[in-house]
Amino acid sequence: MSQKNSSNFDLTTLNQLQQIQQQDDKTIDSTLVDDFINFLDVSSETSKTYRKKNLKPFFTFLKINQIINPNRQNVIEYKRYLAELNHKPTTIQNRLVAIRQFFKWLNSIGFYPNITENVKSMKLDHTFKKDALTAKQATHLLHSIDRKTKEGKRAYAIIYLMVTTGLRTIEINRANIEDMRNVGNQFVLYIKGKGRTEKSEYVKITEHTLQAINDYLQSREIIKATDPLFVSNSHNSYNKRLSTRSISHIVKEQLKAINLFSPRLTAHSLRHTAGTLNMLSGGSLEETQQLLRHKNLQTTLIYSHALERMKNDSENRIDNFINQSHE
Repeated sequence: MSQKNSSNFDLTTLNQLQQIQQQDDKTIDSTLVDDFINFLDVSSETSKTYRKKNLKPFFTFLKINQIINPNRQNVIEYKRYLAELNHKPTTIQNRLVAIRQFFKWLNSIGFYPNITENVKSMKLDHTFKKDALTAKQATHLLHSIDRKTKEGKRAYAIIYLMVTTGLRTIEINRANIEDMRNVGNQFVLYIKGKGRTEKSEYVKITEHTLQAINDYLQSREIIKATDPLFVSNSHNSYNKRLSTRSISHIVKEQLKAINLFSPRLTAHSLRHTAGTLNMLSGGSLEETQQLLRHKNLQTTLIYSHALERMKNDSENRIDNFINQSHE
């Protein structure tokens, strides 16, 4: 396979390339991506992720570098390029996975060879990237919120719900008032989980959580069952569904209010807090897996390993032994 020689790349060709880049939806790459995504038969959200976040940046890289017929070495160079831009290993890996699937599909239809064969995956750290709060910190966080205002009632309800259920920000974002209903004698919230197309799973709402949510809902004006559970109070998006970014911001601001400024403490930390506190209070590994809806038990095992390490008092034993030897 040949590649255009950069020395023969004149101004006219450059102008043509710029025109191609401005017509994303009309290029052969875009057409192939459309066919590929149709083949995958995924949700519209997954489709956007494949197209905009994972595949489009690779095609842009090829165009900028005037690569007409990409090969294995170009994929490796792209991986290094992303690393130089300080992208997280997980981000690079997600893009590589999408590129791999795309070229496997091209090869399967006889259009283009699979140039991703033997391209190494990123080495990922399988520990959590965010920290969990201690029980004392979680209690302090909740008690510090001023519940006299509408914003305070909303923040308290969101944080209480996330700490007790381990919900993700996207799951909070998708929740509607009508999703709260009874299953037997238990009040629950049906959720559209990660990678799901329907609200088929639920989390149990504790009495204190329900009280916090009701207190917040009563502070709103007229509400309907189909309304979002949490809405914006800003002028530009008043009463519209609260975005994931806004949810993250609300949690982060409350963390800062109690002097927790670590970048490893975010809205997602509340999910880790739920898992950690559940196991510390006697919850089994399987119960924690079910609570957090982990598909793979290995993900839940990270909590167990972290707790075992915390209980391991080897450093203090060594320190005590050294000091006893001097006596």
